[in-house]
Amino acid sequence: MTVLVAVCALLGLVVGAAANRAAGAFPWAGTAAAGEQPAAGGATGSGVRVASPTRVAVRRPLLEVATAALFALTALRLGPAADLPAFLALAGTGVLLTVIDLRHRLLPNRVVGPAFAAGALLLAAAALVTGEWAVLGRAAAGAAVLFAGYLGLALLSPGGLGMGDVKLAGLLGLHLGWLGWTALAAGAVLGFVVQAALALVLLAVRRIGLRGELPFGPAMLVGAALAVWGAVPAG
Repeated sequence: MTVLVAVCALLGLVVGAAANRAAGAFPWAGTAAAGEQPAAGGATGSGVRVASPTRVAVRRPLLEVATAALFALTALRLGPAADLPAFLALAGTGVLLTVIDLRHRLLPNRVVGPAFAAGALLLAAAALVTGEWAVLGRAAAGAAVLFAGYLGLALLSPGGLGMGDVKLAGLLGLHLGWLGWTALAAGAVLGFVVQAALALVLLAVRRIGLRGELPFGPAMLVGAALAVWGAVPAG
């Protein structure tokens, strides 16, 4: 177990460094063409504004160390399980999405879409190894349920949730559904709890006003992480 945790921590350092560079270079060329509105940055000939590819989003080595710790904790919690690669991939994706959403209020399709495909393939591989095809089916159902639930909320309150949040819900539902319906429900609820707690803290320290808006993606990811931690028995 010690070797596994150490290897995953080293992998987390590499992933964290890559995520830091990718987030620092966002918005990427072609982002607006994909139907996403980029934030400020350098201009390209096509009119799409992109940041410098040499920039990092967070001062080194903060994000790299945090990602390494997240990977190590994931390995420590799941152990040498067949589904560990899927959850490590989700952790790396979550780091990148969190930084981008905090900086640009955007969850890029070019991250969420491939992450969903990778998660589905890795969980299918885990089901192939373990023979738990029913669990894979529950993961697919979890993705559909959480996507539909967030879509309904977004339609009821267009200013509260964006389509990026809805798509992220599908990705999180896939992984939480793999762990069970209790984990899925906990992850969905904890996202709102984390968002509310963060808003109260920021209001108390006067970092935002009563009409201030916070990106919801990071809270969804933290809530899902807490649900994963609670759903998996300690090894």
